Amino acid sequence: MIKKLFFCSFTCLVIIKIDGQLKLTGKITDFDSQKTITGAVLNNKQNTAISDNNGFFELNVQDSTGVITVQKRDYRLQKIAYDLHADSLLPIVLHRAVNTANKYIEGVIINTKKKYKNKKENPAYAILKAVWKRHYKNAFDTYDNYKYSEYQKLEASLNNLDSSFINKKIFKGMEFMFKNVDTAFSTGKAFVPIYMNEQLSTYYKVNRPFSKEKKVLIAEKASGFEDYQFMVQTIQNLYKDFNIYDNQLNFFDKGFTSPLSTEGFGVYDYTLMQDNIIDGEACYTIKYIPRSNAVFAFRGVIFISKEAFAVKKITLNSPKNIDVNFIRGVNAELTYHIIDDKSFRPEKSQIMVDMSLLNKKANAKGLYVNRIVSYKDFEVNKPEIAKEIETKTQREDQHIYTKDEAFWNHQRHEPLTPKDSLTYQNLNRLWQLPKFKTAVKLVEAIGSGFYNIGNAVDVGNLYSLYGHNDIEGDRLRLGARTFFSRNDMWRLEGYGAYGFRDQKFKFGIGGRYMLDKYKRFTLGYRFKRDLQQLAVDPMGEMNSSVGTGRSFASSSIANTGNNFYLSNIVENNIYASVEPFLNFQVTLDGSYREIKAADPRRFNINYISRVGVEKSQANDARASLVLTYRPGAQFAEYGVDRNMIKRLFPTFTLRYTKGISGVFKSDFNYDRIQFSYVQPVLIGSIGQSNINIEGGKTFGTVPLSLMNVLPGNQSYISIPNTFSQLDYYEFVTDAYSNLFWEHHFNGWVFNRIPLLKKLKLREIVFFRGAWGSLRSDNIDVSRSNIVYKAPKDHIYYEYGFGIENIGFSNFRMFRADFNWRGNYLDHPEARKFGIKVGLQLGF
Repeated sequence: MIKKLFFCSFTCLVIIKIDGQLKLTGKITDFDSQKTITGAVLNNKQNTAISDNNGFFELNVQDSTGVITVQKRDYRLQKIAYDLHADSLLPIVLHRAVNTANKYIEGVIINTKKKYKNKKENPAYAILKAVWKRHYKNAFDTYDNYKYSEYQKLEASLNNLDSSFINKKIFKGMEFMFKNVDTAFSTGKAFVPIYMNEQLSTYYKVNRPFSKEKKVLIAEKASGFEDYQFMVQTIQNLYKDFNIYDNQLNFFDKGFTSPLSTEGFGVYDYTLMQDNIIDGEACYTIKYIPRSNAVFAFRGVIFISKEAFAVKKITLNSPKNIDVNFIRGVNAELTYHIIDDKSFRPEKSQIMVDMSLLNKKANAKGLYVNRIVSYKDFEVNKPEIAKEIETKTQREDQHIYTKDEAFWNHQRHEPLTPKDSLTYQNLNRLWQLPKFKTAVKLVEAIGSGFYNIGNAVDVGNLYSLYGHNDIEGDRLRLGARTFFSRNDMWRLEGYGAYGFRDQKFKFGIGGRYMLDKYKRFTLGYRFKRDLQQLAVDPMGEMNSSVGTGRSFASSSIANTGNNFYLSNIVENNIYASVEPFLNFQVTLDGSYREIKAADPRRFNINYISRVGVEKSQANDARASLVLTYRPGAQFAEYGVDRNMIKRLFPTFTLRYTKGISGVFKSDFNYDRIQFSYVQPVLIGSIGQSNINIEGGKTFGTVPLSLMNVLPGNQSYISIPNTFSQLDYYEFVTDAYSNLFWEHHFNGWVFNRIPLLKKLKLREIVFFRGAWGSLRSDNIDVSRSNIVYKAPKDHIYYEYGFGIENIGFSNFRMFRADFNWRGNYLDHPEARKFGIKVGLQLGF
């Protein structure tokens, strides 16, 4: 009965008029087996559609009656008459072809069966080769400057709903939402929108003489999870910018081979189909499917202009069993405007992602996340654009959120459907229900680690409540921060921690205030009194955040060897930062620290002062200048806190620190320079490499507590950018350079092994190396009870491999690393081999 009900609700949606077109919907089956047919191509000269995994299709037609053509390899070409007044759901039955020889239709060869000896025999090869020869580039890269209007509509919907689910008691009071239920033609299952967002922006870009860009938000209309960082960021991270002509397309930070790749014939089978007309332009039509399910690839149709040999339109559909966590499928349709025989610009893109949080079974409850982006009102090579990019702000005032319907009706690139309008009304009602807000808060807390109270305060981080070390024994920690919205211009935060062995209370407080949101001019202050493992995070000084975050080593749960190398830190810090150019941040900070060993009997950091007296407490006053550059970075917020949208951009950081003796009893006068370069690199279908290069040098005499210590890791947990087989303080330096390289194959190897493929495990390899030196004057000033060594004669290195994506169903968040120490094996208690475990939640 339920199946019949869904079928009837599906057929009621066959005729929908959008942008002056009618929609013809139906299902394609095999005459002999009665099984549904996937990948059949339907066209009516103006438009084309492809039947999905369940045989359903949806084709835009101009008239209520007419004829369409249906093609599928191994089947007869058929012309089908339709009448929308008579056919609610058009059934199409295809017959197997008796003769599988090549067929000629209007001068275009359509091959239905033949296997080519080599790619050059395939008629699609000559067409794609002509495309490759032209080296098409995005026209935007050729202009001195340009601007355009961009419209984005983002919608998230619960999918795979059924009557038993809708009628659950938990939805009591929300019945009005299910009056807006729609039915996906691809599955025949119901879905209901729970989030909508529209943005209208003007994008500016200057390419020469120096590259500058700015996106100015003109208007935004939203209803849903706007003030929930984890949820919004998750949706934002679903979508990446890419050029269809590139050999690899970035989806979910995994390299999918583009059907336009010059290596495409090694990944795809191409079939030349009947010509089509797209937006009045005659196009070759090439259908493509992946040769193997073990690679990241798509299936779909490419429409290539017969005159310009450029892509006019392309569809990208992921295979059924896509090996990406939480993702059941991706469907994209991209349209381009061809400018000349060497350049193009994007016109419109629509990408729909089918997500499932619990498991990836076809009938599991999940989310459709659909994004439509369109572009218009282009202006290029105008002197005033360069001026506007300097004067226009990235965010205007609050009026951008209060534009009336008259504005939106005039400015939208395409009108809302009646169901979209109803969605806004329903979502406004939904967010008035207390139990719905509570449910959303719980989901947000699981993802972010913070639970919001009264729309004013976040409590957390819930994942760092408990820790253990040799000084404090069991340790409890809880923090809180003000949080009124994702875009707060100020934030106060603090935490408290208690150790049951030392019976001492530790705490930290801090605050930040953004005075200018356009240049991001921000002032901040923090105070902290806590235990800290200085040896685990020497590059922590590269960060200028005044956040009161935890020290991992002092809050770890289990360690190998001793973990009493902790220091008591009392620190005051004040800082100011500004962003004079996009993604370029300048920070000035000053701090004063008092550092003492937490357990002097087992570990001390004593030193000889300038007057020749041995001291156990180091007083350090310093000022720093930090330059940070993130070309290509994008952010989900614009307030004092911002979460970066995950992109493959580099991060450059340069820090100069001046130690000032005589200020607040400081004993040390020194200069230090540090540099960091972080770069994720997508290497085709082989996976992604993460590269981190660090270096630094200290000029002047300093004791152990102010030296650079190679970051060891004695816990059983994987910590990024640390040496897994080094003990704390095993190598001490005043000049150093580190390299951390890690490559994620994303199943590139395991997916080719039948028994391992079913486990969906993914492989990692890594290498870590370090060089450092230590001057005699720094050794002489220290009176610590540890032995000083630096990896000067030989570069210290580690290597190993890991297995990630360990878990069950969709909860594959664990990884295990197998680490080998490469040298310095003669050190006392040197750990030659070790296993670390960790969490790595992602796609």
